[in-house]
Amino acid sequence: MKFVIIIPDGAADIPIPELGDRTPFEAARMPNLARLASVGKVGCVHTTPPGFEAGSDVCSMSLLGYDPRRYHTGRAPLEAAALGLNLRCREWIFRLNFVTTGQPGTPDDGLMLDHSAGAISDEEARILVVDLVAHWRLIEPEIAPDFTLHPGVSYRNILIDSSGRSYAGLSTTPPHAIPREPWSKHLPEGSEAEAGVLTRLMLGSIPFFAAHPVNLARLAAGKRPASMAWIWGQGTKPEVPSFQSRFGLRGAMITSVDLLAGIASYIGWDRLPVPGLTSYHDTDYAGQGTATCDAIDRYDLVCSHIEAPDEMSHQGDWESKVASLEAIDEYVVGPVIKRLLEYGDPEANARDVGWRLLILPDHFTLCSTRKHDATPVPFVMAGAWVRAMVERPMSEQGSQESDLVIAEGHELMEYFLRSGRRDVRAGRKGSA
Repeated sequence: MKFVIIIPDGAADIPIPELGDRTPFEAARMPNLARLASVGKVGCVHTTPPGFEAGSDVCSMSLLGYDPRRYHTGRAPLEAAALGLNLRCREWIFRLNFVTTGQPGTPDDGLMLDHSAGAISDEEARILVVDLVAHWRLIEPEIAPDFTLHPGVSYRNILIDSSGRSYAGLSTTPPHAIPREPWSKHLPEGSEAEAGVLTRLMLGSIPFFAAHPVNLARLAAGKRPASMAWIWGQGTKPEVPSFQSRFGLRGAMITSVDLLAGIASYIGWDRLPVPGLTSYHDTDYAGQGTATCDAIDRYDLVCSHIEAPDEMSHQGDWESKVASLEAIDEYVVGPVIKRLLEYGDPEANARDVGWRLLILPDHFTLCSTRKHDATPVPFVMAGAWVRAMVERPMSEQGSQESDLVIAEGHELMEYFLRSGRRDVRAGRKGSA
């Protein structure tokens, strides 16, 4: 059996007035998704466990079959794994965003304007990383040597504290969770040894970035500058069993995002690089679709993650969110269905390999608030031995009206891989 999961990140939403009180899923022209819903099952799944916030780290881990309450130690350690960093048990790992904040003397003074610093380029971000570390060593010579800063993709970076100090009592806030809110109210909270150290580094970045040539050039070009380094998402190295040891399947991940690549690394999946992938609507959707189809022949399970809907939601850009969903349907979902059909139907012919396809967002991201939301997400599942008694649309409302509800998100994977199959005994591993 061949399995494919397609994740349009943050695609779920609430009705938008400009779309005639429809959600982007409902407004987008997605004939391939509609076709799947007509022959498969539509349901909803709780990807955010109680006590957690709705973030891609928690929700993606959940939908890939790993209970965050058991395996999640923080977001940053997952992203660090994608960079190939050799983490030690006593180190604390943080996510560091380059963000744009409102400048003094403007109506936006003191507000968090953009968690991505205007989608700053990799090249610009890498210059800022090197220069920021040198600046910190000048202004904070006692603490700066304890930290190393590693560039990721665009505004995303990884900060590691190797001093041995603990941040177990620290509370931090993701910058994408506070759009147009006063950032000073959301600085790290905890003791001076925890929050105080990080706050000094964060505040020390502000005057330095204001005069940096990269930012002056961005301002001159009408782009948003990286006006501050924002530290959050702390955690330590987790211990995670491999996917193959649990489910007997060899998997691969296609994504532009270090977070998903990091989760893949921990569970023993290969990350398949695809030129032209970005986190935005300028990504190469067709290239992602082709790469996903090609990988199906080589792996038991392929996960294809597309970040664009989430980033468009964080910008409040509902038009581009709809356009990204339409592109995903045309260039990823359509070709994947065509390729999977080549593996036949074991219900009709026992010698056929067969297939199953699962499509779902990891969480809601609302264009109206530009924030994540923990509402259970819709999913559609189709393929061998997958049949529904009632046909429903793949949408937020369609899933809420369904009687197929997965209350524990990490149990969705077992349901996807094994439910209803007549060619495998329930609970038997390595036989898919």
